[in-house]
Amino acid sequence: MTSMTLAKALNAGLRSALDTDSKTLIMGEDVGRLGGVFRVTDGLQKDFGEHRVIDTPLAESGIIGTAIGLAMRGYRPICEIQFDGFVYPAYDQIVSQLAKIHYRSHGQVKLPVVIRIPFGGGIGAVEHHSESPEAYFVHTAGLKVVTCSNPADGFTMIQQAVASDDPVIFFEPKRRYWEKGEVSDEAPAEDWYPLHSSRVVRPGTDATLVGYGPMVRTMVESAEAAAEDGRDLEVIDLRTLSPLDLEPVYASVERTGRLIVVHEAPGTLGLGSEIAARVTERCFYSLEAPVLRVTGYDTPYPPSRLEDDYLPDLDRVLDAVDRSFGF
Repeated sequence: MTSMTLAKALNAGLRSALDTDSKTLIMGEDVGRLGGVFRVTDGLQKDFGEHRVIDTPLAESGIIGTAIGLAMRGYRPICEIQFDGFVYPAYDQIVSQLAKIHYRSHGQVKLPVVIRIPFGGGIGAVEHHSESPEAYFVHTAGLKVVTCSNPADGFTMIQQAVASDDPVIFFEPKRRYWEKGEVSDEAPAEDWYPLHSSRVVRPGTDATLVGYGPMVRTMVESAEAAAEDGRDLEVIDLRTLSPLDLEPVYASVERTGRLIVVHEAPGTLGLGSEIAARVTERCFYSLEAPVLRVTGYDTPYPPSRLEDDYLPDLDRVLDAVDRSFGF
C-alpha cells in the first residue's frame, strides 16, 4: 500500500495504461510539456514521447474528432478536457459520433475512447471552470459514465476505463485532487473492484446517503457528525453513473427505510431524480419517508465567492436527514 494524492494515483494509472499497450495515447491541451493544469499527466510525455502524449491545439471538438479516427484505426486514445466547462464545444462529436458509431455499425466498429473531465467546484475558479455536466452524458445512450472519489479508485478505474472497448466519460472531482489515500498499486487487475459497481463506504442502519465524486467525502463527514447524535448513516459511493448499479442502494434502503441522494449538479432532472424514481418503484413498502435530495441549485454555476452557498455541505445533508426522520 502506498499513500498518494488522487492526482498522483491517476498519473500512476495512466502510466500503467501506457506501459501495457503501445497503442494507448494521451491527448489534450497542455497534457505534455506542462503535465496538465492539475499535473495529472506530469512526466508522461518525457517518459513516453511526444507521439504518445500529445499536446493538441485549443480545440475540444478537434481533440474528440481525432480520437474517434484513431480509435477506428485500433488505437486507445485518452482525451483530457482541461476543465468541465470546456467540454461543450466537443459535445456534438461525443453525442453525434462517439456514442452512436458502435450501434450504427452493428457492433463492427469499436471506439475505445476515454474522455477525462475534471468536474465540480470547490476550487474558487472563474466562469466556465466549474460545472457538473454528468447528466448530459448519462442521458446519452452509447456512453459509459464513471467517476472516482478517492485515490484507490482513481488508480484502478482509469486503467479499467482505458481497457474497455466502449467509450467512457471519466469524471474526476477536481477539488479532491490533492487529498491523499492508500493505493494498492501491486494488486493484480483481477482483484480490482469492478468498474461498473457501486460500493458501500460506510455501513449504517438508520438512513442511507448516496452520492458520487466530490460528494462522497461530504457524505462521510456528515455520517460521522450524525453519529455524535446517535444516528447511524450508511454511505454509498455510486462510482458508475451509466450504467447505474443500484442493487447496493436497494439493499440498504430495505434495511434503513430512508434515502437521501446528494450531488452537486442542479436538482431538476439530475441523477437524484432517476435514483429516487427507481428506489421508490423497487423499495416502496420499505420506505419510512420520501426519498430526499440535496443538490446544487437550478442556476448557472455562481462566481467563486458564492460557491460555498451553492455546494451541498454537511449542514444541508444533516438538515435533509432531520427532515427524513420528521416523517
